[in-house]
Amino acid sequence: MGGLEGFIGLGWFHIATLWVAEEFRGYGYGKALLLEAEQEAVNRGCLNAYLFTYSFQAPKFYQHLGYEIFGELEDFPPGHCRYFLKKSLQKNL
Repeated sequence: MGGLEGFIGLGWFHIATLWVAEEFRGYGYGKALLLEAEQEAVNRGCLNAYLFTYSFQAPKFYQHLGYEIFGELEDFPPGHCRYFLKKSLQKNL
């Protein structure tokens, strides 16, 4: 169905992978996974979260959930863009 893999270090939560099977997309599972992981990160002392995604993946999904683009690498891979996003988790405290 799906899952999330993340890492905590130096007060930051890094979302390495968030995946939901295609047939389960659009039902809120990705949002639920991310919000639950963010809350667990806050419980473990994190103040911020960050991740990387591509233009052909889900940058708008993350932006809708409060993530801001703070950098981009154009033409990586060729014809696309890699985005770097972050979010303050302090409002979750």
